[in-house]
Amino acid sequence: MPASSITPSYAAVLRTRHACRTFGAALLGRLSYGMVSLSLVLAIKEATDSYAAAGTVMALFGLTSVLLSPTRAGLVDRYGPRRALPPMAAAYALLLTGLAFATSWPGTSGILLGGLAVPAGACTPPLGPVMRTLWRDMVPDPRLLQRAFSLDTVAEELLFVTGPLLVGLLLHIATPSIGLAVSAALVLTGSLALASSPAVRGGVGHKKASSGPAPCEEFDSGGQPAPPGRRPLQGGAGLRQAIAVSATVGICLGAFNLLVIAFADEHRNPAAVTWILAALSGGSAIGGLIYGAVPWRASSRLRLAFLAAALGLTLAATGLSSHPYVLIAWAALSGLFIAPAITTTYLIADEYAHPAARTRAGAWVNTAFNAGSAGATAATGLLVGRLPLPACFALAAAPAVLSAATALHRPRRLAAVTAAPPVSERIPDAEQQAPATNE
Repeated sequence: MPASSITPSYAAVLRTRHACRTFGAALLGRLSYGMVSLSLVLAIKEATDSYAAAGTVMALFGLTSVLLSPTRAGLVDRYGPRRALPPMAAAYALLLTGLAFATSWPGTSGILLGGLAVPAGACTPPLGPVMRTLWRDMVPDPRLLQRAFSLDTVAEELLFVTGPLLVGLLLHIATPSIGLAVSAALVLTGSLALASSPAVRGGVGHKKASSGPAPCEEFDSGGQPAPPGRRPLQGGAGLRQAIAVSATVGICLGAFNLLVIAFADEHRNPAAVTWILAALSGGSAIGGLIYGAVPWRASSRLRLAFLAAALGLTLAATGLSSHPYVLIAWAALSGLFIAPAITTTYLIADEYAHPAARTRAGAWVNTAFNAGSAGATAATGLLVGRLPLPACFALAAAPAVLSAATALHRPRRLAAVTAAPPVSERIPDAEQQAPATNE
C-alpha cells in the first residue's frame, strides 16, 4: 500500500512491517537503562556502606556513558548495528555482571567498583538513537514518522518510571546486585534481538547513504568518500537548535526534580514529591501522544520555539505555587510540553543531519539532554537554601525560554546533488554548498 494512502495513526505505525518486533526489542533493552542507575547506587551503597562511594562510582558511570554516546553512535553509523551493537552489548552486560558479582560481597573496594563502572559506561549500547534512525528507515512518510518519534519518546519516558518500580519489587526478594544482573540480561537480550531484526539491513543509514544520490557527500584529503562514521553531521543551525533546546529541557527537568523535594520539605509534606513527579510524567505522556497525532502545519522550528517557551514559562510559574496540590496541577500542565519538545528535537536532528550520521545526530541530542540535566542538578543543589524557591524555579526555567529565540533562526537544509563532481571541483566545506530541499 502506498505511504500516501495510509491513514496516519499510532496503529498504522505499529502495523508497519517489522515495527513491533524491532520496537519491542529496543524497549526491552532500554528497560535496562531505567533500572541500572538505582540498582547501581543501592548495590554500591550496600557493598561499601558509603554514600560517597556510591555517588562517585555512579557519577563516573554516568559521565562516561553520556560523554561517549556520540562516539558509540558514530561506530553504529560506520559499521551498522548488526556489527556494532552485539560487541557493545556483550561488553556492557559482562561488566554489569562483574559489578553485580563484586557488589554482592560486603567490603568491596570502591576503587575496584569504579574500575568496572567506567568501562561499563563507555560500552553502553546507543539503543535509543539506533531505534530512532530505524524509524526513519521503516516509516519514511513524514506524517507517520512524527507519530513514531512521539510514541518512542513517550515509551522511553515510561520505561524510566517503570524501571525503578521493578527495582523496588526485586528488593523484596533479592539484593540490589540482582538488579544489576537483570539489567545486564535485559540489555543483552534486547540488543541482540534488535540487531537481528529484519528491519536492520547491515547498517542504519549506511546503506541509504551509499546507494544512489548522496546529499552533500564528504570526501577525505585523497578525494575519496569519507567513511560514514567519520563524516561531519552537517546539521548546521538546525542541528544546533535541536541540541541547544534539548540541553535546556534537561536543565529544566534536572533542576525541577531537586526543587520539588525542597518545596515538599518546606511545606512538610515529603510524600507530595511522588505525586508531583507522577503528574509531570503523566502530563508528558499525554502531551506526547496528542502532539504526535496532530497534523501540524507550522514548521518544526516554530513548534520547537513555542514548546521551549511554554515549558519554561509554566515551570517558572510552578515556583509560585502556594500548596503542594497547586504544584501538582502546574507540574501536570508543564509536563504537556516535555515529550513534544523532546520529540521535535529528534525530528529536527533527523531532518538536518547527514543521512549517514543520523544515529550520531540523535546521540548528540540525547547527550545534550543528559548533560543539561546533570549540570542543573549540581547547580541547583548550590542554589537551594541561598535563594528563595520561586527564584530557583525561575532561574531553572530561563534557559528554555531563551532557547526559544535560538530556535526561531531559519537554518538551511542539506543540498542534494545527483552526481559527485570531479575531485578538483569537490568542496568539503558544507557552508559553501547550495541550500537544499527536504529528502
